[in-house]
Amino acid sequence: MRALLIDDERLARAELRRLLAAHPEVEIVGEAVNAADGVQQILALKPDLIFLDVQMPGGSGFDMLAALEEAPEVIFTTAFDQYALQAFEVNALDYLQKPIQAARMASALQRCAARHHREAASTASKKLFIKDGERCWFVALEDIRLFESDGNYTRVYFGQNQPLMLRSLNQLEEKLDPQRFFRASRRHIVNLDHIEQAAPNDAGGLDLTLRNQLAIEVSRRRAPQFKALTSI
Repeated sequence: MRALLIDDERLARAELRRLLAAHPEVEIVGEAVNAADGVQQILALKPDLIFLDVQMPGGSGFDMLAALEEAPEVIFTTAFDQYALQAFEVNALDYLQKPIQAARMASALQRCAARHHREAASTASKKLFIKDGERCWFVALEDIRLFESDGNYTRVYFGQNQPLMLRSLNQLEEKLDPQRFFRASRRHIVNLDHIEQAAPNDAGGLDLTLRNQLAIEVSRRRAPQFKALTSI
């Protein structure tokens, strides 16, 4: 497993290296000293796992994740517990409070290995990190029903949540699988797996009903493409 250490404190990175030396299955591929450096290293090294400090100069760990198109697995490392209780609602592997105990590190890595094996046995899903105010989420793309344009923001529908992310619909569309995510209109990109019903409307387009009774219209211009894609 390829791991990247992201922490502005040299001694903290050295301590992580010491703890991880007991786990030969983890290969440390690099280190980063702040959020901007972390983004560059992730893009260059493509790690499977990152150990991420929360408080860093120039941007928090959460800010760094929000800048990524897709995120690797994350184990947070921090001296503060309030982030776990107040800001951290994402599906991260673990949240290790400094000073990190060897037993807690071992437990976190076991959890990482178990998740890695589960994903290897199925079709691994890309994850999207969303930060809306103080709330954060890791979301598998397959769980997202709908992307809805809201100016320079995009509202993301998954579960019972509808947070806004600072990314335009056009930016998101470039990164999404066109065989799964369909641009229904200027305002909407819909996950085809979440469509429960499609019916023609008076405007020559289609009315889609998604799970949780979300109603989306496919424009007349895009309706033939939708029919070809879904064999309707």
